[in-house]
Amino acid sequence: MLNRAVLVGRLTKDPEFRTTPSGVDVSTFTLAANRNFKSKDREQQADFINCVVFRKQAENVKNYLSKSSLAGVDGRLQSRSYENKEGQRVYVTEVVCDSVQFLEPKNNNQQNNLQQNRQTQTGNNPFDNGVDFEEDLPF
Repeated sequence: MLNRAVLVGRLTKDPEFRTTPSGVDVSTFTLAANRNFKSKDREQQADFINCVVFRKQAENVKNYLSKSSLAGVDGRLQSRSYENKEGQRVYVTEVVCDSVQFLEPKNNNQQNNLQQNRQTQTGNNPFDNGVDFEEDLPF
């Protein structure tokens, strides 16, 4: 039998980090992985996959990944259930990650946001570099 999941996607929010009573570090996050096809409206579709990682990898995820970070995970699918506060049985399917790959530098998201802000401020004009040439022209 084979139970393997290999995914690449972006985190939908910052990872959650905790330490179990027995001292094991745990990080959980949701990965948005695009589907290979678009909807009838030509919109990109995505699946939102819950992931969990333990020990040193959990600490690395906490330190190096954040909302919209691009990551690759390799692990196995696991199903579990628990009883919520209302007494209802809740079923969860998640990827228990054996490895998590950081597919872009940590500060790449900040640089992308800064670049988008600059483009918004300049009105998305690719020729506007903020230099006023009117004073330097000889005519």
